[in-house]
Amino acid sequence: MNDFPFLSILTLLPLVGAVVVAFIPRARAELAKLVALGWSLVVLVLSVVMWIAFQTGGDRFQFRESYAWIPSWDARFTFAADGIALVMLMLIAVLFPIVILASWRDVEQSKRSVPTYFALLLAFEFTMIGVFAAADIFLFYVFFEIMLIPMYFIIGSFGGPRRQYAAVKFFLYSLVGGLFMLAAVIGLWVVGGHTFDFAKLTESAAAIDQDTARWLFLGFFVAFAIKAPFFPFHTWLPDAGGAAPAGAAALLVGVMDKVGTFGILRYCLPLFPEASRWFAPAALVLAVIGIIYAALLAVGQNDLKRLVSYTSIAHFGFIGIGIFAFTTQGGTGSVLYMVNHGLATGLLFIVVGMFVARRGSNLVSDFGGAGKMVPVLAGVLFFAGLASLALPGTAPFISEFLVLIGTFTVHKTYAVIATAGIILAAAYVLWMIQRTTQGTLNPVLPTVPAMRRDITLREKIVVAPLILLIVLFGFYPKPLTDVINPAVQATMQDVGVQDPAPVVANERVAR
Repeated sequence: MNDFPFLSILTLLPLVGAVVVAFIPRARAELAKLVALGWSLVVLVLSVVMWIAFQTGGDRFQFRESYAWIPSWDARFTFAADGIALVMLMLIAVLFPIVILASWRDVEQSKRSVPTYFALLLAFEFTMIGVFAAADIFLFYVFFEIMLIPMYFIIGSFGGPRRQYAAVKFFLYSLVGGLFMLAAVIGLWVVGGHTFDFAKLTESAAAIDQDTARWLFLGFFVAFAIKAPFFPFHTWLPDAGGAAPAGAAALLVGVMDKVGTFGILRYCLPLFPEASRWFAPAALVLAVIGIIYAALLAVGQNDLKRLVSYTSIAHFGFIGIGIFAFTTQGGTGSVLYMVNHGLATGLLFIVVGMFVARRGSNLVSDFGGAGKMVPVLAGVLFFAGLASLALPGTAPFISEFLVLIGTFTVHKTYAVIATAGIILAAAYVLWMIQRTTQGTLNPVLPTVPAMRRDITLREKIVVAPLILLIVLFGFYPKPLTDVINPAVQATMQDVGVQDPAPVVANERVAR
């Protein structure tokens, strides 16, 4: 089944769905939602079939397709997926129908066009699949830029009170990063043999002048660091995550931000191996600062959605140290972290959105004792919080453990400092839970009609798959690691590094 055009069909399906939903009359809101949900489920089914067809012991890149586009530039519609891209594509396929169902009533309350909102979600899915499936540098850059458009309109048109400011800030930051990438893409085409094909460029990477490679690496890295975001390029995320609708925020933090870390793994490391090693100490310092700094800021937040956004910045620091540790354990942990963070933070954002929709406020101080009124929903929030702080038995614990142990073998200081982020994570998550759902009941809450309604059937259907996946991968991550490991090992070979040899203490054998 490797000959079947999975990736091109997966990429185009959401785009066609977006067009169909956009033309549904505004008065037919329910129909628009049903069509969008059905379309996203078709993408999920096709993604599952592709996952089954992927051969873990086969070629590094599978499902390769290539079609003529701009012959004079040697730019082509080339798609291919390795294990890293495959798990990200599955994450997209899983999250989108869940987010669509979670957003079922959100837009109606804002009195804006329901078909437009769900069409923008499908358009965003189209760009997300495209950016992870592209195997042509120019095609990747095109998807990298156009994915800003649907999210800009989602935030700017359907977000909270500060939506215009947050949307413009999000767009400008990303656009500046895109300009750095464009300069690097052009430079790479010039020195890489006038081609954008990733496979060809990887083969010619060793011939690129060392100083030139470092400048090109920096162009790509800045763009990806803004997108992730890494410290100090992070300031757009709390504003965008705080202003976006809860479902869109789950996609923004759960999927879109992974483009940055994916880009570093897919493009920076294989194309510029010497530059990657040269810049690694600086990248590790930025990642560790991000872990501690963002965690401290999260502790002081009173806005629930901004708090979750800051936690994500800290988590991306863990992903960063795993990548630049240049060990198989660290790299596998980072990719696994990208998936598990998408599940856990997606769940946390969605549940926070349920609380915000009931209370009509994002502020922690406007809750207090809410668990007495919505005990089941409070329990789900508690579980999502524990998963976010990487409690053993939840999926993020496995990835965080791999990152730290993979980093500790080569950079003990960075690993020890990063471990402090785990303590801070417990502080900000438990503080949020206690102030929101525990303690004395806020006397205002019983006067809010929506706060008398515990979790609904639709909301149970939304959170159940994420809870099941978080628990499953917390105890049995093998289906993911079997796919991720070969791709990470190949990437480490591209960088020219090897795992440190294990040190075994001498033991006296009693005779």
